Amino acid sequence: MHQYLKAIGFGNLSTKKDLREILNQVEKKFTHQTVIAYNKSADFCEFQKDFGQGIGIALYGEMDENENFDADYYIPYFNGSGVTTFSEVIIEKRIDREQYVGICEDPKVGISLIFSLKNGIDYQKECQFEESSKLNTSVTFSGLALSGKILLPVQKTRKQIEDVSEASDNRKNLLNAARNGDQSAIETLTLDDIDIYSQVSRRLLYEDVFTIVDTYFMPYGVECDIYSIMGEILDVDELENEISKEKLYKLTLDVNELQFDVCVPKKEVLGEPDVGRRFKGTIWLQGDINF
Repeated sequence: MHQYLKAIGFGNLSTKKDLREILNQVEKKFTHQTVIAYNKSADFCEFQKDFGQGIGIALYGEMDENENFDADYYIPYFNGSGVTTFSEVIIEKRIDREQYVGICEDPKVGISLIFSLKNGIDYQKECQFEESSKLNTSVTFSGLALSGKILLPVQKTRKQIEDVSEASDNRKNLLNAARNGDQSAIETLTLDDIDIYSQVSRRLLYEDVFTIVDTYFMPYGVECDIYSIMGEILDVDELENEISKEKLYKLTLDVNELQFDVCVPKKEVLGEPDVGRRFKGTIWLQGDINF
């Protein structure tokens, strides 16, 4: 049973029989269906069923020439809004099934972000016309979280906010220069990292770490698309799973200057989310390529 079914309000599923009933609904009462040519004897098929605003389950498998469907795997999904990044994206196919992951390196984060590609069938259609695995387009991220905590914001003066913004812009320019082989930029970044480490080490003696770091985006565990994040809440909305009636939070976050939505069960959030406060949790990162 997929762990992140709980994130879209199916925390009450306890047996495989319950899961089969839900997946049967996805196949028989789907909201969207997409079929593409797979091989000579079968097509690859995707069934999607929404169980609330932007949340649902996608079921994938082969459909033979007699329209008999053989399910292969399923994933819970959450559709984000807006555009998160315009970075170049590399798409790689998983070796165990017909599923894809995306890799993009946004200078605002400084690391390669790996995400589960939700619209993999659209990518397969694009590949029929162009074989390149690199795309210059925009990506919309979304995250599924099993739980989270709400933290108070860090109080800053206007000058501190301007200084942070200026330092961020300078660092992005240096990172871009370093990727192009600029030795001076590489040395400057190295010295900056040493200075930051020294400053943080001194401040940790008398300050809490969450007053020093107000947002972060870092890999978590052994799964490549799982991340620990903390970001500022820009908007809060409530969703409901139509089957389980479980309440969910849809939080629009600013994490390292990347803006995307996160879905998390309301009962699993410690604290009261509000605009300006911060959300801290672990997410499964999903993404849609905007073709």
